[in-house]
Amino acid sequence: MFRALVLEKEPEFRATVREVDDAFLPEGDVTVAIEYSTLNYKDGLAITNRSPVVRSWPMVAGIDGSGTVLESSSPAWKPGDAVVLNGFGVGETHKGCLAGKARLKGQWLIRRPAAFDARQAMAIGTAGYTAMLCVLALERHGLRAGDGDVLVTGATGGVGSVAVALLAKLGHRVVAATGKSAEADYLRTLGAASVIDRAELAAPGKPLQKERWAGVVDAVGSHTLANACAQVRYGGAVAACGLAQGMDLPASVAPFILRGVALLGVDSVMAPIHLREQAWLRLSRDLDPRLLESMTTEIGLDEAVAAAHKLMAGQVRGRYVVKTR
Repeated sequence: MFRALVLEKEPEFRATVREVDDAFLPEGDVTVAIEYSTLNYKDGLAITNRSPVVRSWPMVAGIDGSGTVLESSSPAWKPGDAVVLNGFGVGETHKGCLAGKARLKGQWLIRRPAAFDARQAMAIGTAGYTAMLCVLALERHGLRAGDGDVLVTGATGGVGSVAVALLAKLGHRVVAATGKSAEADYLRTLGAASVIDRAELAAPGKPLQKERWAGVVDAVGSHTLANACAQVRYGGAVAACGLAQGMDLPASVAPFILRGVALLGVDSVMAPIHLREQAWLRLSRDLDPRLLESMTTEIGLDEAVAAAHKLMAGQVRGRYVVKTR
């Protein structure tokens, strides 16, 4: 028996932590003892039933997990291996990792970098790994330190916090946008050179605006993303990975056809293994563990539902890690 955060919708939706056994686990060729999971925005949507994220019921929440292989029929993994899982529909269509155990597919797993323990890996989680994917996308486009200010929207969130820390460590001058003015010192501690109010970006704006940013990491979408694109310098790029403000994009083609701005879509859920391994390798090199600790709050599995509601209410700074055992 082990405990899991189970989502059910009959007779009505409920999210509860309860005891389950191995028969409750889905099909898969690797069984992992999950030591830590985390709460991402998508987890918050699922646990609070704010969006139809879950497509198979009942579901164990948790799109991320880190732990040790217990059993494996996959040639790639053996008992005792330290692994990390991010995405691949886990917590949506395949029972997830907010539990003491998870049964997963071997091709979804990566080896946990030696630089991180299980807790640190989940302090990073999908949010931090997505932030690294955004940085990699901007670098592939040609962004280099010294090119100009780099904007990070939703900066106090999980993606934003890690993006600020990564970009600053890599030598960029980072401007952090947030609606939480009280968190300006926190963002400066992570490396932000300047902090602006998200209200500057959140309302409808002109199709083409003053050139301000060499690059952007956007986790917000909607008008914020549209305004960010309208303010990017000639030849710059925006890495878009989130929808905290909305899924819409009320923009024009002007930045793209008049300034050569690139809008780079970043997906973490189905990203191929080689890209995941590259992202985690770079995280092990470029993310200061001390800053990681400063943006992390540890909670127990019993606290996860309440924490998910806080996350969706915008009351969370940085990252939650969830101790599952």
